[in-house]
Amino acid sequence: MNATSPAVASRAARVGRMLGRVALVVGVLCAVAALLAGPAYRTETLPLGASLQTMRWSATVAIGGAVAAVVAMLLSLSAPGPLRGRGISSLALLVNALVAAPLLFMYWQAQHLPKIHDISTDTVNPPTFVAVLPLRESARNAVAYPPSTAAEQRKGYPDIRPLTLPMAPQMAFERALQVARAMGWEVVAAAPEALRIEATDTTLLFGFKDDVVVRITPQGQGSVVDVRSLSRVGGSDFGTNAKRVRAYLGRLEEG
Repeated sequence: MNATSPAVASRAARVGRMLGRVALVVGVLCAVAALLAGPAYRTETLPLGASLQTMRWSATVAIGGAVAAVVAMLLSLSAPGPLRGRGISSLALLVNALVAAPLLFMYWQAQHLPKIHDISTDTVNPPTFVAVLPLRESARNAVAYPPSTAAEQRKGYPDIRPLTLPMAPQMAFERALQVARAMGWEVVAAAPEALRIEATDTTLLFGFKDDVVVRITPQGQGSVVDVRSLSRVGGSDFGTNAKRVRAYLGRLEEG
């Protein structure tokens, strides 16, 4: 028994090293596929459905790669002497985890966030889109803000509310426009006489275009700022529009 143990341990270590290399290759291939899915959609090489499916499959296979990497690390523990082969297994685990993590995070978001794609600080009388309407002719999502969306938003994002600024409307408008440009939005229309701004923000990976309208309303000696962010495609935005509105209001409030 004792005589054969070193041989068994050595064989297990060899299997662990081989499995670790395979897991690393799987992780690298999944990472490449996931990173190329967005650009493939942006360049119209793949339709949206195929690109999203590529992301899903890459992350799913990466979960398997992470499991294989863990098994490889456990097998390598039986190797006598220095930690041979465990570095590759650790790297494989890291690569696969980085690919799989977004899928797990998106799954969590799908379970906990509202399945909406339209966020407004004013859920009763939301700002309306005018200048961006010609740009939304092929958009899948309508510009209507139904009561069901308002109810879902109030339930899921109760913190998103109008921002009151202690400054004259024209000054608030200038600040709102400056912040919109600083956030990298493409300003479609800036109407100081109407105290409204319309812009388009493009997401980094897939290049999704979301439209934003900012409305300034005089209130006493100050101003009230309302913001609405609406996706052109997608049933659920996974919190993207809410995050955008929060970031914008935060920067606007900071000055």
